[in-house]
This record gives sequence, structure tokens and C-alpha cells, in this order.
Amino acid sequence: MKARQSSKIRELAQAVESAGFHTLDEQAKTLGLSRSTAWTIRRASHKSSGLSASIINRMLAAPELPPLARSKILEYIEEKAAGLYGGTGDQRRRFAARLTIAEVRLYQETEFRSPDPNLIAPTNHEQSRVTAEEAGEPLDFLANY
Repeated sequence: MKARQSSKIRELAQAVESAGFHTLDEQAKTLGLSRSTAWTIRRASHKSSGLSASIINRMLAAPELPPLARSKILEYIEEKAAGLYGGTGDQRRRFAARLTIAEVRLYQETEFRSPDPNLIAPTNHEQSRVTAEEAGEPLDFLANY
């Protein structure tokens, strides 16, 4: 699982570099992250739990994020929510609830989670209170980008 996760993070780093951002400073600015976090992604040596929802949110909010990098992040989200990188069902639900994208499908379950009815992610100290009925249909992540 760790090798698969590292491989996906490495693909993200390669997507940023292939878009013409070669230096660490350029990559950090493009991803909307600090240099140290960008370095960790560049080296694909992130902690065993992988990229956190807050790191992913910052990257998706970065205005200069290349389209290929965005698609790699969305693939990473889907795979992590599906449990391909490990984690219990509760951990995966918390991860999905902390994302600012509208919905993340938890593949091994039949319910969908939305961070907030207003599509604003809750803070670290709040929990999502959206039921499966309120969440509606799953979004096609790549259709919006």
C-alpha cells in the first residue's frame, strides 16, 4: 500500500515538473505549499498516512496548479477514499469530510459524504453532519476540470 501511495505522489510531482516548474520554489508556489511540504511531495517521502485533506485543499485552491497535476490529485483522492492506501472506514470518512470538493464517494460503502450543505469544509474541530440522503448524487471529479 505504501509503495502504491508513494507512486501516486511521485506522479503528482512529475506532473508539476512536466508543466515547466523545475525548481523547488516554483513547485511550492504552483502547489500553494511551503517549500518543505513541496520537497516532501517531490521526494514522494510523505508520512505513511499520505497527503492530508488540508494539504490537498491547499493544492486544489492554488491558482497556478497545472491541469495534469489537478487530475493526479483527484485520482489520489478517489484512491485514498476507496481504501487503496489503507485506513479504516472511519478514517476514510473523516478524510473525505475534510475535503473542500463537493463530494467524495467511499467506494466500499453505499453512502456519500459532503463536507457541509454549503460546500464549505468544516474546521478541524467540527464534524460533518450531512446524511447520505442530503449528499445526493456523486460528482465526477474530472468533469469539473
